[in-house]
Amino acid sequence: MFSHMSFTIKYLNYLIGAACRLMWPSDRLIVQVLDDSTDPDIMGASWGTDKQGVWKMGIKRHIKYERRDNRNGYKAGALKHGMRHSYVKQCKYLVIFDADFQPEPDYLQRTIPFLIHNPELALVQARWKFVNANTCLLTRMQEMSLNYHFMAEQQSGSTRHAFFGFNGTAGVWRIAAMEEAGGWKDRTTVEDTDLAVRVGLLGWKFVFINDVEVKSELPSQFKAFRFQQHRWSCGPANLFRKMTMEIIHNQRVKIWKKFYVIYSFFFLRKIIIHFFTFFFYCVILPRSVFLPEVKIPNWATIYVPSIATLLSAIATPRLIILPRDFLGGRVNEWVVTEKLGDCVTTELLPQSRKPRYGFLERVNLKEMVMGTYILCCACYDLFFGNTFLYLYLLMQAAAFLISGVGFVGT
Repeated sequence: MFSHMSFTIKYLNYLIGAACRLMWPSDRLIVQVLDDSTDPDIMGASWGTDKQGVWKMGIKRHIKYERRDNRNGYKAGALKHGMRHSYVKQCKYLVIFDADFQPEPDYLQRTIPFLIHNPELALVQARWKFVNANTCLLTRMQEMSLNYHFMAEQQSGSTRHAFFGFNGTAGVWRIAAMEEAGGWKDRTTVEDTDLAVRVGLLGWKFVFINDVEVKSELPSQFKAFRFQQHRWSCGPANLFRKMTMEIIHNQRVKIWKKFYVIYSFFFLRKIIIHFFTFFFYCVILPRSVFLPEVKIPNWATIYVPSIATLLSAIATPRLIILPRDFLGGRVNEWVVTEKLGDCVTTELLPQSRKPRYGFLERVNLKEMVMGTYILCCACYDLFFGNTFLYLYLLMQAAAFLISGVGFVGT
């Protein structure tokens, strides 16, 4: 199943081809293309298939093109719409790929057997492999963060048989488990986490396969990255607000699992870490230079950030980590993450022409304001203070200002 992002017809034809090349019996595989586009040119496209739903490059597959005339519920709405069709009832498993993901031909052969041989298993999640990780500083930073997520959260959670979230793509679901949990819901912008939590609370198990990698593309423009991070940070917090009582009253799992989901998965990792990191290191710590009577211990200013950086670097030791942006926005708005088509640069398709932006279009006002604020604090500490915080604050201000003028992305 492909959820349509803002890609051209040529790129989607290639991505449909990647699904068609999956090694699986033709009579047991249906490729469903979910088109949420409001562009008339894209809505009227042929998608490279003939009237019988056969891909024009010669591979016989059952291809179903489904389009909605609205974007209600965003991705969750599209997925819910796709599950309503009668031919879906014939299927036992659902494989989801976003439009910028390219599975290897043996993907199904390496994932489906886990579900077949373990009836308690609901989800098989594969790892993401980033084809444009070396494009710029922004993509290298994201690769480090996501590699740490896969290693420290998903792989460790799968090894310990603990709950971990669904990444929204490159995963295989058992449809029976999805239906038992109520299917897709569009109450937040993190429908993947919503479904995973509801399925997990029914006692189903998940597995993460680290050596099954699916090629994907990282957003290489800072504004696109910021929108994505906003969705990934605010979405779970909004979901936690709506699901807390549902988790508490659940009768299918033990109390320790409820505590784990509420405290560790949601409260600690999805809320506290983001708020504490931003407000302490970007607001309280810089402000402390104006209050000499306030003494912040070295463990908070030096040791904890250093240890956190080293732990994050374990997954991708060749990269340099910089402060990430979690500045606010609108909780329930889905902004499509713009990407440049780097993942489909192959011999089948010419490389896409990447858009060029003027200086003013690249400026990010929020980062400029934050960088200026921290720079003023650093200068005050340098000339009038009696601490060495200005060394840290100058580097932090530089990171925000560089991001503010758009020099970390393409």
